[in-house]
Amino acid sequence: MMLEQAVPDPVYCDNPKLAERDHLTKQQIGVTAEGPMRLRMEKFIKEQQQEIVQALEKLDGGKFRRDEWQREEGGGGITCVLQDGNVFEKAGVGVSVVYGSLPKPAIAKMRANHKTLHLDDNINSLPFFATGLSMVLHPKNPMAPTVHLNYRYFETSHPDGTPHAWWFGGGCDLTPSYLLEEDAVHFHKTIKDVCDAHDKTYYPRFKKWCDEYFYNKHRGECRGVGGIFFDDLDYTENDRESSFAFVQDCLRAFLPSYMPIIERRKDMPFTEAEKDWQQIRRGKYVEFNLVHDRGTAFGLNTPGSRVESILMSLPLTATWKYMHEPEPNSREQQLIDVLRAPKDWV
Repeated sequence: MMLEQAVPDPVYCDNPKLAERDHLTKQQIGVTAEGPMRLRMEKFIKEQQQEIVQALEKLDGGKFRRDEWQREEGGGGITCVLQDGNVFEKAGVGVSVVYGSLPKPAIAKMRANHKTLHLDDNINSLPFFATGLSMVLHPKNPMAPTVHLNYRYFETSHPDGTPHAWWFGGGCDLTPSYLLEEDAVHFHKTIKDVCDAHDKTYYPRFKKWCDEYFYNKHRGECRGVGGIFFDDLDYTENDRESSFAFVQDCLRAFLPSYMPIIERRKDMPFTEAEKDWQQIRRGKYVEFNLVHDRGTAFGLNTPGSRVESILMSLPLTATWKYMHEPEPNSREQQLIDVLRAPKDWV
């Protein structure tokens, strides 16, 4: 399956200087290692989307629906979704490329998590660009874990086109219905190896950040068994090339981290009661995404957002049972115990 160019050139809609420069870069010399980071990141995540979709189609035997969409305010994306497949109940792999003008109130709100983002008193808005790849896979078999991934790049510029602020963010995490420790170990070890190759402080920091971020405060439990999460990899942390290299390696590690797990779990036998438990756990997944996830809130509150792409992370089915509690000492309770007290897997 080929993913052709699906959205307008990633330029700031209110900045003709950048628009002209990006157009010439793409049309005349292509996207090179010396080109703008926004073009290089867009190219990379589109290539990864194609590779991941092809691998998942080969595993499932079904085909993804591919939707190209445009945002009137600037940008667009490619959303690939497989529903009711042979292995996956729902699988979504989406790329977005959005740009426009970031007003002062939005900048003030974002500064809570991005201290390098600032605004002079005499400027009321900044041109911005954001691109990323997001993915959530919900398998049918309750012994196979759900997985989430997102890697993104954000930058702003001054009105004259000169650079202002930039950062990378993202991560990936595993959400099982039944705790199979070898899966958690494999997933975390694969991620840790990538982190350690760049900076040995990354994995312990980003693993802790993941456990704290993907946390259902109203339930007092983590969403899953974690992975890594980071939201402000900028010049205070590292130079842009090193950060981009790290994000590239993280994204390339997805298939090695997850495919061995889904391949050994997709055909395991299960009972109706175990399927019911999976549905209950998916309800908790939905709760986090709709109540606590900053990305969902940001997307739904962005003018011109594509709601279907933002909510592709939700499972096809889920259940909420009143006052449901697992049996003591059961496999279901074993999972809850780990979610309430995250452990080190490697």
